[in-house]
Amino acid sequence: MNVQDKCLRINENIPEGGLYTGERREVHPNSKVPWRISPVPFPISVEDHVWLENLGKHLLKFYKVCNLLYSQSTRGIQPKWNSDYLNKGKPETVIELGRMRRFKSQLPQVIRPDILPTEDGMVISELDSIPGGIGFTGGLSIQYSELGCEIVGGSNGMVTGFADMVRSLSKKDQPVLAIIVSDEASDYQQEMSWLASELNHLGLHARTIHPRDIIFTESGLFLHEDEQNIQVDIVYRFFELFDLKNIPKAELILHAAKKRNVIITPPPKAYLEEKLLFALFHHPTLNSFWKRELGKDTYHLLSGIIPNTWIIDPRVLPPHAIIPGLTLDETPITDFRQLISVTQKQRELVIKPSGFSPLAWGSKGVAIGHDMATEDWKETVEEALNNFEETPHILQEFHKSKRIVMSYYDFNNCEMRKMRGRTLLRPYYFVVGDEVRLAGIQATICPDDKKILHGMVDSIIVPCTIE
Repeated sequence: MNVQDKCLRINENIPEGGLYTGERREVHPNSKVPWRISPVPFPISVEDHVWLENLGKHLLKFYKVCNLLYSQSTRGIQPKWNSDYLNKGKPETVIELGRMRRFKSQLPQVIRPDILPTEDGMVISELDSIPGGIGFTGGLSIQYSELGCEIVGGSNGMVTGFADMVRSLSKKDQPVLAIIVSDEASDYQQEMSWLASELNHLGLHARTIHPRDIIFTESGLFLHEDEQNIQVDIVYRFFELFDLKNIPKAELILHAAKKRNVIITPPPKAYLEEKLLFALFHHPTLNSFWKRELGKDTYHLLSGIIPNTWIIDPRVLPPHAIIPGLTLDETPITDFRQLISVTQKQRELVIKPSGFSPLAWGSKGVAIGHDMATEDWKETVEEALNNFEETPHILQEFHKSKRIVMSYYDFNNCEMRKMRGRTLLRPYYFVVGDEVRLAGIQATICPDDKKILHGMVDSIIVPCTIE
């Protein structure tokens, strides 16, 4: 089979209705996906594969220590300003929910970092514990495996990894799983429906439902099927905590979890979904805490891959104080307002909402300093400063992914083309007991003139293989 036929076969075998809706305005009518199709998966080296497999346990430990930092901050063991930052902009009900003893030790069971493979090594731009892409990465892994490709995680690794995670949480071989998808996350409805269907083939009883379709009683949550109610063991929360007021039955779902009538994952801890955790990791007064709690190996690894990050805090510093690590022409910065006047060359920086906002996911609120007009940059900095109390923003060093060349099928001209692009790697880890499994890796290759790397109609999206 030639490369063009491979692309057409992949397209033809995409489930009816697709795996992701997203922005389809510019998609060719013959394409079933809102991205470009390549005939081959993205190759990673044996060394990078070993490194990525090892990374998962360090990221789980990072979440565990972030959970400890927040807990100790609320109890006065660590400085209170840590939890104050992590609580910014959140209603008291959400804060209280995250502090409940019921969820005290619970951590995300799905972990997906966004990784930039740069000329100087890997860089993690952010972490996601409610990631999209599980279904369509799983679907593409099967497709490319059927073409004879060896896929990282295996042909069905995404589905089996998710299934084992659910079994581990429920401590049952055939648990009942409800994947609850909100209106806010509706672009991912198809892939989650596909995932549920595949999980059923592995012996789970899984359904993807809208929040309004869950049935609540004092004894738990139920699915109505075949004229009977079936009790749910696990809820996979595919909805954001900032959106609770718009989610039907959200209070009932959470009430059932509080009463231990159902297990909800990821746990409703908004503070673990904040990008500003990276800024706290780099805060010099917390160095001894991170080193002690993470351990030497994890602290050393994360120090090399988490970029310098700062919380954009508008409060005035004393005359003798500086913002640690942030300089302009080797002169320490003492006020984030100084960023307004920097030149385009000096602003290889990223500004984005930390979390708890509809702009904090899907690259919606990301601003790249050197890719903006001066007036737009000024407005972005001022907006971040003004919104500190409601939506804290972070400032992060910009890192450029290595340039590569990938081929894809051009539906408009019915021919293969080559694209120079830059890659974003998205490995998916599932926590199964004490083990963290790498179930698959999605590679998104964007045209090399794009500064923000994310899924778009002119990107190539493929699973990964080992060179």
